[in-house]
Amino acid sequence: MASQQHRREGFLRGLLIGAGLSLLLGGVVLYLLAVLGIIRFDLLQTPQLDLLYRWLLRNLGLSVIPFGITLLLYLHSLERLRHGLDEGRPYDQIMHRVQLTDIWISLFFGIGVIWTAIGMRGALLYALGDTTHAVDGGAFMVLERLVEGGILTALSTTILGGAGGYLMRLLKSFQVGGRLNRYQLQQDQEGGRRIEQLLREIRDGAAAPATERLARIGPEEQR
Repeated sequence: MASQQHRREGFLRGLLIGAGLSLLLGGVVLYLLAVLGIIRFDLLQTPQLDLLYRWLLRNLGLSVIPFGITLLLYLHSLERLRHGLDEGRPYDQIMHRVQLTDIWISLFFGIGVIWTAIGMRGALLYALGDTTHAVDGGAFMVLERLVEGGILTALSTTILGGAGGYLMRLLKSFQVGGRLNRYQLQQDQEGGRRIEQLLREIRDGAAAPATERLARIGPEEQR
């Protein structure tokens, strides 16, 4: 009965996670198509969505795409890791899934850093591209051209990459941290027991020839 309830809960959990991942992937694809101008949405009927779209476009730009894909891969790997711990998969499979999950977290950090460098470079080139215009306009003009060149995107991706990466680590710790520690402790204990068994077999194997020799020697010769 308990196993059936556990399987039912696992199925519902997997269904909800799959639906969430599908919605997130669909949102990423639609955002990419909208930014590239392939499709257009009439968001004026829903002001909240229109504000969200304009905010994302101004502050994150196309970085939403790699961030979103990395987040999808992270959630998928985290779910596979949790499922593997529930099923008691072999140690090498569990460690492989742990490594994949950590890779996506590191990549999320990396996207923020790389996109920041790219955005800062693009903003500086745009601001100083027309040197005469920049000098005539003064510092305010240079700052305005930096903003138009994408410096907001560069700074926003830094914040998103750092905050998102730490939240992903926190989610991993809450979801599978305790079970992963117990699993590794169990594996260490089993390894210790196997070593003890091996040493016992070596000891018994070394003692067996001496016992056989003593059995072949008569009582008088032993005296």
